[in-house]
Amino acid sequence: MRLFRTISVLLCLAAVLSLALFIFGRHGERGTVDFARQTPGVEMHDVTFRSASLQREMTYRVYLPAQIGSRQKFPAVYLLHGNDGSFRDWSNHSSVVECAARGLILVMPEGNSSYYMNAAEKPQDKYEDYLIHDLIGDVESRFPAKSGRANRAVVGVSMGGFAAVTLALRHPELFLFAGAISPAIDVPERRLTWRRAGQWWGFRSIFGPWGSAERQARDPFVLARWADPRTAPYIYLTAGKQEPLLAPVQRFVELLQMRGIAHEFHTKPGGHDWVEWDQQIPGCFGKLLGVLGKP
Repeated sequence: MRLFRTISVLLCLAAVLSLALFIFGRHGERGTVDFARQTPGVEMHDVTFRSASLQREMTYRVYLPAQIGSRQKFPAVYLLHGNDGSFRDWSNHSSVVECAARGLILVMPEGNSSYYMNAAEKPQDKYEDYLIHDLIGDVESRFPAKSGRANRAVVGVSMGGFAAVTLALRHPELFLFAGAISPAIDVPERRLTWRRAGQWWGFRSIFGPWGSAERQARDPFVLARWADPRTAPYIYLTAGKQEPLLAPVQRFVELLQMRGIAHEFHTKPGGHDWVEWDQQIPGCFGKLLGVLGKP
């Protein structure tokens, strides 16, 4: 009996610790060091504005061409970071700044560990509404960003890759292109394990109970089964050959093929980190520019 109680206490402590790591990250305060990369012909701006959906101040980072004509506007690409990351990740850990020099506005929002969804069990965490309503509206009113689906794309890594695909499938009227680099595409499908009990409870707070309508509405596999191939965004998927998420990504690619949804899939040697992700950016943005009709 005493042994059983001891094991129960240890399991509870493990679950609490796992949940704390899921919420706060493994490295203490996130984003405390900033070393954004720069390149000639590109400006960087950090913007803090009040999100009506979240009812608090939110910060995002922007790269855009330094030389802009009086009536010149550019397509906007929304870059979503991974879990345990921040709005600084893309600028600090990748060479994406070079893409802004090709006539794009790159927008890097703060997503915390939200998966950029409206949390099913936290009414105050409306991150999907924040991104698709508040953020896009603020960007297009503050910067020379073209409006309309034909001029918007969303690209993400890991958690952000999941969100890029999910948001684009949920809102095909907003995004022409979705890029997912090492996406955590199967998160809504993941079942409870003792090893990741805290993470599972975090997922439940975002996606809702197992089998619920809320969870299915946020599941990219379900969304892809019901999407209209004629209006679905172009989906660009990548994953490293040593990527732990490779199998579910391949399974999602098979579903896209079966449904006739326009897409492509690429792999390179590497795992789940910015070293591999940065190698995937040129190919992703090369296709993105083609889909947006830019040379």
